[in-house]
Amino acid sequence: MKHDALVDNAQSAVAWLEEHKSEAIRFAAVLIAVVAIGIGSVLFYQHRQEQASVAFGAAMDIYSAPVAQPGVPAQPGVRTYPSSAARALAANAQFLKVANSYGSTDSGKNALYFSGLCYMEMGQASQAEKTLKQVVRDGNKNLAALGNLALVNLYQQNGHASDAIKLLNQLASHPTTAVPASEAKLELASMYEKTNPQQAQKIYAQLKDKDSKTAAGQIAAQKLQGMK
Repeated sequence: MKHDALVDNAQSAVAWLEEHKSEAIRFAAVLIAVVAIGIGSVLFYQHRQEQASVAFGAAMDIYSAPVAQPGVPAQPGVRTYPSSAARALAANAQFLKVANSYGSTDSGKNALYFSGLCYMEMGQASQAEKTLKQVVRDGNKNLAALGNLALVNLYQQNGHASDAIKLLNQLASHPTTAVPASEAKLELASMYEKTNPQQAQKIYAQLKDKDSKTAAGQIAAQKLQGMK
């Protein structure tokens, strides 16, 4: 009588399981535990991402709140602040909480960037520089580019033109979606208008020729016209 190979294999498997029942049970238990841990980790990560996003949104609500204008009555239910510095102080406290609590999330890293902007508005240049440099170091390439652009503005405000020019050249050489090369070059040319008009004209002319169909090219053309 011929034996069915499939039946033989099934019988062999049953026999092995009977002989190694305890090992099979332990293996199944470990496998289930690993799967459960993996699912739990994903759910926990998603939960933290959601918490971070909500907290960041609350901080942004403060950051974008209106500043009270003299003689203009506040609208009912609308939170206002007496000055941009006061608003930045309130927003920064929330941004720092998000950055410290959810630093590994996108919202946490974005919060650190806005914290740097708040320090700038509060006039705390050294803390702003320290924070923005951390954003450049730890953020993705787009966030790092935004951090560098904010540092450019900070250096300009504090009379460190050479540092600002150095960063703008870096941004132009390593463009990102957040800060295209044309934007960095426009800012660079704008800086040169007062100190080196010929260099400014050169940059504007390059942008006008190479980016004629873009907003940057059109702005460059207008700038050139105004410098004649």
